[in-house]
Amino acid sequence: MRTSLLAALAALALAVTALTAPATAAPPPAAAAASPPGSPASPDLGPRVVVFDDSMPVAEIQAEADRIWEQQVDAEMSSDRWSLLFLPGTYGSAAEPLQIKVGYYTEVAGLGTSPGDTVVHGKVEVYNRCLTDGPTQPYCVALNNFWRSLSNLTIEVDGAGQDGCRTTANFWAASQASALRRVDVRGGPLSLMDYCTDGPQYASGGYLADSRVAGEVINGSQQQWLTRNSEVGAWSNGVWNQVFSGTVGAPSEAGFPTPPYTTLDETPVSREKPYLHTGDDGAWQVRVPDARTGTRGPSWTGGETAGRDLPLSAFHVATPDQPTKELVRALNRGRHLLLTPGVYDIDRTLVVRRDDTVVLGLGQATLTSAGGATPMVVRHGVEGAVVAGVTFDAGLEASRHLLHIEGTPGRRPARTTPTTTLNDVYFRVGGPHVGKVDTALRIDADDVLVDHAWVWRADHGVEDFSAGVSGDTDRWNTNTGRVGLVVTGDRVHATGLFVEHFQEFNTVWEGEDGHVVLYQNELPYDPPSQADWTRPDGTLGWAGFKVADDVRRHELFGGGVYVFNRNDPSITTESGFEVPERPGVRLHHVMTVNLEAGSIEHVVNDTGDRVDSDEPGVPSYVVDYPAP
Repeated sequence: MRTSLLAALAALALAVTALTAPATAAPPPAAAAASPPGSPASPDLGPRVVVFDDSMPVAEIQAEADRIWEQQVDAEMSSDRWSLLFLPGTYGSAAEPLQIKVGYYTEVAGLGTSPGDTVVHGKVEVYNRCLTDGPTQPYCVALNNFWRSLSNLTIEVDGAGQDGCRTTANFWAASQASALRRVDVRGGPLSLMDYCTDGPQYASGGYLADSRVAGEVINGSQQQWLTRNSEVGAWSNGVWNQVFSGTVGAPSEAGFPTPPYTTLDETPVSREKPYLHTGDDGAWQVRVPDARTGTRGPSWTGGETAGRDLPLSAFHVATPDQPTKELVRALNRGRHLLLTPGVYDIDRTLVVRRDDTVVLGLGQATLTSAGGATPMVVRHGVEGAVVAGVTFDAGLEASRHLLHIEGTPGRRPARTTPTTTLNDVYFRVGGPHVGKVDTALRIDADDVLVDHAWVWRADHGVEDFSAGVSGDTDRWNTNTGRVGLVVTGDRVHATGLFVEHFQEFNTVWEGEDGHVVLYQNELPYDPPSQADWTRPDGTLGWAGFKVADDVRRHELFGGGVYVFNRNDPSITTESGFEVPERPGVRLHHVMTVNLEAGSIEHVVNDTGDRVDSDEPGVPSYVVDYPAP
């Protein structure tokens, strides 16, 4: 598997992350083809949800999937959203495999009760983007392959008809906000790196959960990755943060950082993402999986995923052209919310007031703040709420928050069921337009579960956010986000937490008994000078992860803070992680790394070696803090 190439990438990966050029918005796509009838109960979910059944000719399905991919392959900052749903059945064959490519803002999902109900004989893949304005030519990378997903189906890997290299694996060369869930991969390896295009081939993801890969998972150039509650036949390669939680077949962490594996035998708290499926009578419903504790392996390999089914009639099916007040009224009446693909301008807060409310987005549905509104609040005292598959965008006027989970920290006894669960919930400040927010995500409730979140202040975006605004210096003053995440609630768990580029602390954890499995952070690229990146007390910079001084108990497993001060390479940050000196506050397998410019003096507090541009791409590791 190109061993020498992978070894070289392990030493250099992500050093060129910031050199990818900003993308421009894609032109509007043609209207979607009418969805074929799947059953008498098939609902109308709008023109951006395409439903396939296995009676359709493979060539017709292939043509429609290719048409959408061609529109979305470079549409990084567009407003287009798509959901490609496959009713139970088998798609493709050895004689005519179905080979689907997945672009930006595209969801591919099966509609069976289990992944085995929907089988794709062929491939479902993401390849590198080859940028014509990269620093070298060719310049083919997956660093910006964001915002897409694959779930709830089986892939019988078959590359027939592809070139010789492409036949070797099912490729998923994606980075943040590109979840793989409830996927069963058979007959060939799953590669998280596209080694078939010209270099440099870097990738910066990612997340695999509740899945099974019978063969090998080829990590390749993925700098950070979390595999949770899955089963793998084998795992090869690793770059910086490779974390496994409750995964059968996970590699041992012995010898860390060579290789750089962090392995938890069980996942302490988990709740899988809700998903659409059709029942035996063809009726559409949403399965809401139960919360679990102390788990290992997928939820479905020993039988049906435990949980409750909600009929689609229990949901308000929202479309982007509906005024916000309709969505507000639906939630107030006790309806669940199904967001069909698109961008929603939210000019008043959507308030989740009732226990067990489900807000589920299809096709990377996006809620954009309008007029400075906080797009969503989960009200104090709500139990069992789930928000899943939703992207929250900051708007042109500053918001206090993009999502606020209210509560009174420390007032509730410990419980095993999360009060609120966030699955595949993403936050964006800038990118397609100017964004302004104080704190993107605030969690004041106890016992919240964050299961895969990317909280991103954009380091690149459209060429000009607005008149007179262009380049990093203007972005620092115009595209503003002070803090990415603040947690004050107790016993908040996070599995797969990515927070990047905010202008002070990226994450502030004030609650007790926090538990984080994989934390990834890039400090902001764009401070204009050291003066802009110095605290009022004179401390150089803000840590990527801050545990408050009065916290007595906190655990973090597998964390990284990266620096690339491209505006002023002389900028220094004192430490990547800042935590109180107490035995109950423990960090396991943490690191810092320089990507090309700027420096970090220490990994955590005053421990760990400096990283700077003398050795870009070479991490400084701390195995345990405090040392045993």
